[in-house]
Amino acid sequence: MNNILQENERALWILKTRGPQPLSVVAEALNITVEGARFQLLKLSSEGLVEATNVAKGRGRPQQIWALTQKGNSRFPDSHAELTVRLINTIRETLGDEALQAVIESSKKVGLDKYLQATSRETTLEGKISRLAETRDAEGYMATWEKDEEGYMLIENHCPICVAAEVCQNFCSAELETFRKVIGEGAEVERVDHLLAGARRCAYRICPKG
Repeated sequence: MNNILQENERALWILKTRGPQPLSVVAEALNITVEGARFQLLKLSSEGLVEATNVAKGRGRPQQIWALTQKGNSRFPDSHAELTVRLINTIRETLGDEALQAVIESSKKVGLDKYLQATSRETTLEGKISRLAETRDAEGYMATWEKDEEGYMLIENHCPICVAAEVCQNFCSAELETFRKVIGEGAEVERVDHLLAGARRCAYRICPKG
């Protein structure tokens, strides 16, 4: 029974971190047979956590793609979401938008100091990105990074403050500004995927200047 529960959780994790996937990819990631993976996903589907859609590719048969549902995504919860939203609305209603912005700026400064300290010993761009991703991952952002022909990608597969960001998107603006300051003037940082814009994750393209 414990093994089945663990495989269920791993299947959810795979779809959360990799996005929608065909059955064969899920099976390979779980290191089980395709039929075994199908059993796991059908069980999760019966619980409303995942769903399958048929995607046509060329002239062949449509491929079945599995993805998390809204309920499945909720298995990776926001940190104290209800309390955070209530506090944001209270500050806005009683003290005004300027007071709320002051709170966001204070939070941004705390975060910036933390990330600058975490990356202070790194002398290369790659080192800074790696340490920043490691720190964000520890905060619950399910963060990773990768290098490609254009530069680097900082990827956050989860946002533990997503509900708060939906109420006040200045949190997202502050986050982008913070990353730019941490990375420094030697590289450009742009957000290329955004959860609040409908993407399944937030991702940042980091390219060395020159």
